[in-house]
Amino acid sequence: MEQNNGDGNMAQVRHVVLVLSGKGGVGKSTITTELALALRHAGKKVGILDVDLCGPSIPRMLNIVHTDVHQCDSGWVPVYTDAQKSLALMSIGFLLEDPDEAVVWRGPKKTALIGQFVSDVAWGELDVLLVDTPPGTSDEHLAVLENMKKHSRIDGAILVTTPQAVSTGDVRREITFCKKTGVKILGIIENMSGFICPHCSECSNIFSKGGGEELAQLTGSVFLGSVPLDPLLSSSLEEGRDFIQSFPDSATFSSISTICQTLLINTPNINS
Repeated sequence: MEQNNGDGNMAQVRHVVLVLSGKGGVGKSTITTELALALRHAGKKVGILDVDLCGPSIPRMLNIVHTDVHQCDSGWVPVYTDAQKSLALMSIGFLLEDPDEAVVWRGPKKTALIGQFVSDVAWGELDVLLVDTPPGTSDEHLAVLENMKKHSRIDGAILVTTPQAVSTGDVRREITFCKKTGVKILGIIENMSGFICPHCSECSNIFSKGGGEELAQLTGSVFLGSVPLDPLLSSSLEEGRDFIQSFPDSATFSSISTICQTLLINTPNINS
């Protein structure tokens, strides 16, 4: 049976946005998931390509961990979260027999899988494909860029940081990486910017505040906004409740929706 080439699979993907972070633990995958849900709420058809090969957490967030990936003539069929097929996900998590299995691979094997993920997933028609990358600037990032540029253009990258100086320092390296590789920076998001009390809804600044905004000003980047730590979403994941259903009721929802609108306004081609 003849296989379509990757250009065919990416042909109906209008826009590609990378989500980057300088270090682990800043909530990059959570922000990717929340951005995807906010874009879906804004009426967009969204895909998530999870190339965080050693830490594929998005299947769990979307409650589709134990799901088999099927193949069609064009390659892998992504997993959809809804009957309308408005949110699709492809992750290495679907290819592991045990979700807790460690991915202990050398660089060339990771690079080969990323190449397959980019060219062999039958996305169909998408407004935005969000690419959740590993922390840092590694072989995987270069593999994503090289393979994406073969099949489509990358609109740019969103950088995720937390308020502390150590995190914003790591993001500076991501900014240098973007400049060296010719990737446009669409904006910076400051995550974990305060804690929302589940009882009184007051926001307390556990960490310092404003690091992301200051970094954006220093580097001439757009500050997309800040997102608080939200116990409602954390508990929905820990207790196995539906993250997608909890999201619109969360304090995070208004923050991410505002960020989503800022992204759409500041990047007019994504709003087309």
